[in-house]
Amino acid sequence: MDPFSIDAYRPEEIANRIQKLGVVKSRNDPLRVLALSLLAGAFIALGAALFTVVTHDAGELASGILRLIGGLAFCLGLVLVVVAGAELFTGNNLIVMAYVDGQVTLKQLLKNWSLVYIGNFIGALGIMVLIYFSGHWQMGNGAVGAHAVMIADAKVNLTWMEAFSRGILCNILVCLAVWLCYAGRSATDKILAVLFPITAFVALGFEHSVANMFFIPAGLMAQTDALIAATMAVPVSEQLSISGFLWHNLIPVTLGNIIGGSVFVGLFYWFIYLRKQKNP
Repeated sequence: MDPFSIDAYRPEEIANRIQKLGVVKSRNDPLRVLALSLLAGAFIALGAALFTVVTHDAGELASGILRLIGGLAFCLGLVLVVVAGAELFTGNNLIVMAYVDGQVTLKQLLKNWSLVYIGNFIGALGIMVLIYFSGHWQMGNGAVGAHAVMIADAKVNLTWMEAFSRGILCNILVCLAVWLCYAGRSATDKILAVLFPITAFVALGFEHSVANMFFIPAGLMAQTDALIAATMAVPVSEQLSISGFLWHNLIPVTLGNIIGGSVFVGLFYWFIYLRKQKNP
């Protein structure tokens, strides 16, 4: 590889870069991994908060246009993750490339995923609590908070198969965004690489486990506010509860994210570009 080239890395070079990074990630100091995971959860939550504000008042905009604008707003989260640096569970599903090549053990893989998942959850909840105390949901006489509740309510009312399938589709696009980032050589390259896949998954209504660690707890918290409750056009369902959050959304979405990122991106590209290096 030419370090002075301005051309994008070729797909086989991307595969090698991601595999080597997977080895590094699996061996990093746990405290460092946890700190970076907290940041990633917070970054994704900030993108989710921006999405909520941008989409809360549709006005005369067509639904598709509003989804597109919301998707662009949500990109803030992954841009911060890939440019500023952080550990995101869904992106770390690509560590499976190093695992199947024998460079990372199953214990190292699961340890990284578990630690990053927990850190992402705490980081997302931390931003949610700050948003709650900031009065942010009172914007528009409670309309922003009411929209946060409706987003959460819609997510917990998906069927298990819908949530699982949308989780797969989401992380295919997220991991492809990460993959494209490793084709670039500059911050600008990475930002542009993120925009289209992430905008697509949000506009298409797919499900991201870390984003939902903000969206659904945000709805649970916002619905307790009297002003927001009075603003609600329709009552929320009984599914909007902690058990509904975990069983009807977070669990199936997380499983779907793992399959989408690990199998449909990580294992496919390992098979195409790295398997031949091992067995010429």
